[in-house]
Amino acid sequence: MSMDRIYEEYVDRIIKFGAENERTRIALDRAIDSYRKNRANALKKFPHTITLAEEVRKIKEYSISHMDELRKSACDAIEENHGHCYLAKTKEQAYSIFEDLVGRNKTIVKSKSLTSEEIHLRQFLESMGNEVYETDLGEFIVQLLNTRPMHILSPAINIPREDVARLLSDFTGESIPPDIAKEVATVRKILREKYFKADIGINGANVISADTGTMFIIENEGNARLSIGAPPVQIALIGIEKIVPTLNDAFKTAEVTWRYANYRIPAYVNLISGPSKTGDIEKVTTYGAHGPRELHVVFLDNGRSEMAKHPVYREALYCLRCGACLYECPVYAVTAGHYGQQYMGGIGTIWDAFTTVGFEGAAPEAYTCLRCGRCKVMCPLGIDTVTMVTQLRKDLVSRGLVPQPVREFAEEILELAKNGVR
Repeated sequence: MSMDRIYEEYVDRIIKFGAENERTRIALDRAIDSYRKNRANALKKFPHTITLAEEVRKIKEYSISHMDELRKSACDAIEENHGHCYLAKTKEQAYSIFEDLVGRNKTIVKSKSLTSEEIHLRQFLESMGNEVYETDLGEFIVQLLNTRPMHILSPAINIPREDVARLLSDFTGESIPPDIAKEVATVRKILREKYFKADIGINGANVISADTGTMFIIENEGNARLSIGAPPVQIALIGIEKIVPTLNDAFKTAEVTWRYANYRIPAYVNLISGPSKTGDIEKVTTYGAHGPRELHVVFLDNGRSEMAKHPVYREALYCLRCGACLYECPVYAVTAGHYGQQYMGGIGTIWDAFTTVGFEGAAPEAYTCLRCGRCKVMCPLGIDTVTMVTQLRKDLVSRGLVPQPVREFAEEILELAKNGVR
């Protein structure tokens, strides 16, 4: 596809389906107000989080500089814990591993994972004849709409309750009112039986410790623990940037993540180090008690090692995926997740360039960013997205990937965002 065509399609999507969609604006206004109040309350109650975030920044700096070493340690620990570990250097290698592990005609329940969205894992598994259910409420809505997530943590943030009610009414054949509690109850009823008939549960992770191989999965709905606890086989897909040296480091990273995601404390923090086991009969360890009999952990590179080698872009790997930057982005406030190809926002531009669509595909995003710096101010780790986007623009120019219409496009985005600054 020509660069002009890439820009045309992107502009059409970001303007028509984002900025000019009044229902998206309504949903985002509600969500941004709620997020800001919750975050302020959380940091007021736990002010030590700000200092802790500075420590986590140092943990991530060390971890990204030692990714290969930490991955090997994590794999050793996982296998010592009776799990199985794999490395997928590319999306294609990840597909091959999942094809071997999953096979065909299986029922799969899946908890929210941006890493799986990166490689379109659900769609790949469905193409093999498997029945896959997203179990996070927002992801389930997105799946029914056959669209893509619009926020890192809140995939259906752009869908107001009225639209959710119509969607669920069409799916169930019942009349579901635009009452959020009743909408949640409807989805609970739909998914409840799926957990216990599933052959496989798939999850991501917020962070994993290299010394113990322990995955941390932060959640509020309880769907992740059901997805990974009920089926006989558990498979995790985790980016190699999520590994930190020790269990203590992982606890610190997890706390900063959930606090800036706007929660004082999440409902659940799942820690998984291996398949279920028991030693209650004669102290003989036997695997496959009430939980999964098998645990498989697939570590995904897919451009992360290349990102880590660059003195500027490597900082994108520090991202905790808390989503704070998006709520403060003037462009995101009026376009939602249409600002991006697979990842979103300014930092998502860097992730897209290295992991999904390449520099050419990410070029429109680089000129969507206003480089206002609000994202850096709100980021718990102070990630300098402005400098990374500036570097990307320089690299795009040097590669000849900036067509003539880009200046007009950038000016249009600037004018659009002025109406969305809050």
